[in-house]
Amino acid sequence: MRGKTRRISAPRRLIADLMHASQGVPLISYRRTLHLGPLARARAAAASPPGFAAIFAKAFSLVARDEPLLRTLYIDFPWPHFFELPKSVGMIAVARRIDGEDCVLMQKVTAADTLPLHEVDAIIRGASTAPIETVPMFRKLLRISRMPWPLRRIAWWAGMSLDRPRANFFGSFGISSVSAFGPGDLYPVSPGPYILSYGRLSDDGRLEVVVRFDHRVIDAAPIARLTTRLEQVLNTTIAAEIERLDRPARALRAAAGP
Repeated sequence: MRGKTRRISAPRRLIADLMHASQGVPLISYRRTLHLGPLARARAAAASPPGFAAIFAKAFSLVARDEPLLRTLYIDFPWPHFFELPKSVGMIAVARRIDGEDCVLMQKVTAADTLPLHEVDAIIRGASTAPIETVPMFRKLLRISRMPWPLRRIAWWAGMSLDRPRANFFGSFGISSVSAFGPGDLYPVSPGPYILSYGRLSDDGRLEVVVRFDHRVIDAAPIARLTTRLEQVLNTTIAAEIERLDRPARALRAAAGP
């Protein structure tokens, strides 16, 4: 059958290179239902609740602050070793369109545990709406993807094999979800040691979460324990911050009267 040859765009080359780099990471999946009643109530009461990508980015960073393994990378050059980061670096998958083509780009959020939740949300929302060329992380990724194939392989090798570039370009954890587009489980891959995906929040506060982790860095039992800790942080620290975010708006509405 006859067809036509089409050039692979820079965003598709980025995904192809990302999948190639992810092949060497032995990711194991852990799926769990989180019971997030307090968080669900806080979001429902908020006039402008933060998105779940920001919520999970900050919650995971808060858990990782006391758990060095969640900030640890496996590096195999010049010899296999672990590289522990002083702070979490999240890579958030952002759906965009470039020249009429759907694509996914990654936005970096560093030390989300030290930032107000509304600021984390603004970083992610900004990356989903701002012109592509104004987002520094997008520019870097697309610039590499426009390189000739041999130079791309060298750049990706350096990014995967050297301590600091690995942290800067792939982070200590990733977040990817399609919950905004409908129900369903997503089991993404990543060159990083952790990647989280989540479904849609049910009416009774349940949320399906998938944590994929590099088995060279951590085992399943600690992941189960840390997921329990993640659930606690979401229902306490994060829920309380969302309530505080909305207090000025509620005060103004109360002052305005019926």
